[in-house]
Amino acid sequence: MIQTIKARYHQGKIEPLEPLELDEGAEVVVTVSYDAQPASGPDAIRATAGAWKDALDCETFEKDVYESRLLQTRPEVKW
Repeated sequence: MIQTIKARYHQGKIEPLEPLELDEGAEVVVTVSYDAQPASGPDAIRATAGAWKDALDCETFEKDVYESRLLQTRPEVKW
């Protein structure tokens, strides 16, 4: 059986992040695939540059925000 899971390397051990259907003591073959560069810092930000382009119409968003401020959602106070 072949099962692909995510795992974390911690203190010299590979720890599965998902349950495995294995008998205790079963031997497995592990193939490791990882990104050579960590996904943090300036390189991660640079890698996502332009990803949100055209995802939001700023003028429509601004208009909707100002219109929503005019809505009365609180009940009227009666004395």
